[in-house]
Amino acid sequence: MKEPIKKDAWVYIIIQNPDADEHILGLQEKENDTLFIPAFLKKEDAEDCFLNIPRPPGIKHQIQAIIFEELTDHAVKNNYEIFFLDNAGKLLEKIKP
Repeated sequence: MKEPIKKDAWVYIIIQNPDADEHILGLQEKENDTLFIPAFLKKEDAEDCFLNIPRPPGIKHQIQAIIFEELTDHAVKNNYEIFFLDNAGKLLEKIKP
């Protein structure tokens, strides 16, 4: 990504247990033992990549939009980085809020 993401921009993430005890899906990068939230700039990219994202079985998941500033606040509070992915799951940018 060439331009920084604006704080008020909408980005897309995966939510676990929507409408119940919902929370943002976080993953762990095995190489560096880094906790991260997979995020997408476009809903279509999130939809294309959704089936390839590892998710715990038996739990409902849903793609939802979130304001980037809210996502960074959540990441900071929970010691996560944000990994922006493309539609194939390729890393575009790592953000450590």
